[in-house]
Amino acid sequence: MPLGLLALAMGGFGIGLTEFVIMGLLPEVSADFQVSESVAGYLISGYAMSVAVGAIVITAAVTRFDRKRVLQLLMVLFIGGNLLSALAPTYEVMMAGRVLAALCHGAFFGIGSVLAADLVPASKKAGAIATMFAGLTVANVLGVPFGTFLGQQFGWRSTFWAITVIGVIALIGIATLVPAVDRPSDPASAGLRGELRAFRTPQVWVSIAVTILGFGGMFGAFTYIAFTLTEVGGFASTSVPWLLVLFGGGLFVGNFLGGRAADKALTRTLITILAVLTVVLVVFALTADNKPMTVAALFLMGAFGFATVPGLQMRIMNYAKEAPTMASGANIAAFNVGNALGAWLGGMTIAAGLGFTSPIWMGAALTVGALAVLGLATVLDRRPVRSEDETVSTVAV
Repeated sequence: MPLGLLALAMGGFGIGLTEFVIMGLLPEVSADFQVSESVAGYLISGYAMSVAVGAIVITAAVTRFDRKRVLQLLMVLFIGGNLLSALAPTYEVMMAGRVLAALCHGAFFGIGSVLAADLVPASKKAGAIATMFAGLTVANVLGVPFGTFLGQQFGWRSTFWAITVIGVIALIGIATLVPAVDRPSDPASAGLRGELRAFRTPQVWVSIAVTILGFGGMFGAFTYIAFTLTEVGGFASTSVPWLLVLFGGGLFVGNFLGGRAADKALTRTLITILAVLTVVLVVFALTADNKPMTVAALFLMGAFGFATVPGLQMRIMNYAKEAPTMASGANIAAFNVGNALGAWLGGMTIAAGLGFTSPIWMGAALTVGALAVLGLATVLDRRPVRSEDETVSTVAV
């Protein structure tokens, strides 16, 4: 394994920690800044919106530049945002730090996916992307519980100081371990105009739609999982953090296995994973009042939900083969759009009085939609993706 992948994973770990650890620190932040819980929650939604914007705008702005150097600059932005959060004297400054750190999130994973794939042979590209995203999954499994504990023991600012240090380590790792990869010499694929040509390919839009629906299905079910676990499953509220660690373990395992499987058979892997994820969500919704079944379903939901990520990134990069950077960034934005869509629809079902299993049913419906879109696109594409070392089709569907 190229050491550069580990440096990219470290960057992903820090970014994942920044995104998710705030959830466990909202009470402390709310009390420190003397704002309501709902206002403190804007630090989460504001971050997510900034990720989607940064994934498109920042990526578009840097398409002509060397990818390694861009990643280094993004980590500097990340460090600055978290440093500002750690020092923030007011809520508004804290929000500015969150937004600043979030702007690098989408661009880092979008550009990092392309660079990670360039570091390995064609038969291992999805696995390389999975290695980079492993940092994000480890942040969920280990980083978030530890970061929450650190913030509760030494003040929430200590967590952001720790994340700042992680950012510095990742920056040094990228600078020293990631080799410079030559950009394509074809003028048609250089710059923003060349990158935007990729969006003329219908299959690129199909990939974005599948990402929104598939990831939205998993995240819609997960957003309200604490209520499902306590109100339906009968778990004590003190059990929820440990159950979320189990979910995070599923993310880690699914990311690793999904990347390996996608390298062998990309389209078949995505269809299989989405189909199994649908079944898992349906079974979860039906047995949410059964504790052993809930525990198993929680792990499997994380595993099959995140197993799609390497394959979905690889798919859009394949169909945007000559200019993948912008398309890759757009797909990272699509993950966050899916998050917002799933959470919104899940919240609507609860507001309609359908109960705390209704977001899981809504998630299953979104996943079925993703499966239908991908299946139809595969059938209509006259030259479907066969393997990562073959040229993919750009035939209209």
